[in-house]
Amino acid sequence: MASRIVDFPSKDVSPSRELSVDDLSVGHGQKVALDDLYDDDGTIDQVYQAKARVLNNAIQEIGMGKYQIYLFCCAGFGWFADSVWPLITGLILTPVINEFNFNGPFLSLAANIGLFVGAVVWSFGCDIWGRRWSFNLTLLIAGIFGLAAGGSQNFVTLASLIATLGVGVGGNMPVDSAVFLDLVPGTHQYLLTVMSIWWCLGQLVVSLLAWPLIANFSCASAVNCTRSENMGWRYLLFTLGGLTLLLWGIRFFVFKLFESPRFLVGIGKDAEAVEVIRKIAEYNSKTSDLTVDQLVKAGGVDPEKTDIAQNDRRVLSASSALGWNHVKALFRTRKLAFSTSLLIALWGIIGLASTLYNSFLPFLLESRGNAYGDGSLYITYRNTFILSVIGVPGAFLAGWAVELPYVGRKGTLAISSGLTGAFLFATTTARSSNALLGWNCGYTFFSNIMYGVLYAISPEVFPAKDRGTGNGLVSSATRIFSVIAPIIALYANLETATPVYISGALIIFAGFMALLLPYEPRGKASI
Repeated sequence: MASRIVDFPSKDVSPSRELSVDDLSVGHGQKVALDDLYDDDGTIDQVYQAKARVLNNAIQEIGMGKYQIYLFCCAGFGWFADSVWPLITGLILTPVINEFNFNGPFLSLAANIGLFVGAVVWSFGCDIWGRRWSFNLTLLIAGIFGLAAGGSQNFVTLASLIATLGVGVGGNMPVDSAVFLDLVPGTHQYLLTVMSIWWCLGQLVVSLLAWPLIANFSCASAVNCTRSENMGWRYLLFTLGGLTLLLWGIRFFVFKLFESPRFLVGIGKDAEAVEVIRKIAEYNSKTSDLTVDQLVKAGGVDPEKTDIAQNDRRVLSASSALGWNHVKALFRTRKLAFSTSLLIALWGIIGLASTLYNSFLPFLLESRGNAYGDGSLYITYRNTFILSVIGVPGAFLAGWAVELPYVGRKGTLAISSGLTGAFLFATTTARSSNALLGWNCGYTFFSNIMYGVLYAISPEVFPAKDRGTGNGLVSSATRIFSVIAPIIALYANLETATPVYISGALIIFAGFMALLLPYEPRGKASI
């Protein structure tokens, strides 16, 4: 851990000046001291690290203002979309099977292939061409193809369109988490965990819509199931597609996203990074004394060479090698390589377990409900709505828990994962539909905490200049295993508790793995 101080009114900025951090003052013209995750041991590029510390202090001096509040909302739209669209394949599964007569897991397989492609393209790309394009295009793609999917005439068309919209959805959370962390003060990074409230709201909205639409406008069975009698899932896709386009419109036309100053510094655009900082300060009705000379001196570069660097503008970063150098940077030292590898494993394991369970939860509720004599579509989607409501307070509890001393991100992730797995095992003891619903409420509550922390700790650990790539690696891992999950389901007996046992054991194991993470972001500023 390294502690740094910057006095903004002074031109004397040196990354080697030390201060113990006992007090953090954020007033204009005052000294701001922040700790970051990394020692001066070559874990990340030293020039970038020095400049990033200067930027961190500049953003901290501006403080949490209306720009960051608007960003919390607009970035949260990505969490919303990432919740709504992957869940949709499970919600529409029964009526779509009744109409098109296909093997259910193939629809989940198509969706997860699209999500995997999106995670790779957008997250790796945002470290090459910047955050703004990825941030603005992902929701547009999801909305357009979500609308189109509602008009599908057969399974092949539906699966193809679901996969394509997945390309847009798959990039939302990796990009949006990077964008938010790049522009929020270090003292408010915990809000990235609270961002999962948007994920919970997405579940709530889609369940609330699916309950009346699918329950009232769907075929009772596969016998003589025609399009005109089975419009519920189409109405749902039309509604969600339109809503997604509305959210994109707010992002694109109402809110202006500034390019990440850390990304700009990473490609040698110090002047543009300073301009972004000043624009954010102005938006928040404040001023910033940050200068280009401060960044240049922090990096140990002759200020007279600044103009040459600033004019050397490229669409792709010269150091990116189409992203490969960003990958290598995440394995630069043994400790960082261990951290990156462990995060990839965590995301993969939890992705496999959760997708295996969540994708077929409506099917499980209906089949178990039928076994208990109350498996109607109405009851099934009512229960899904109840589960969505239960998840909402989990987001706020997660935001509180990650800031607790001796608990932090790692402890919260480990505890919530263990309890998530325990409630999954408990579902196998249910002897009534209501008992099954009760155990699933516990699972939903703690799994929302688990995901909220997992989605936050990963981008917090990765350096900003490689954050999109790091998010892409972990997201790709969970998407790859999410592709494997429906393949397992194709050959597994979903009428037994086997998928539940597998999912529960994997999530509990992931909780123990979380304790091995070498970095704890609580109380430290991301670099």
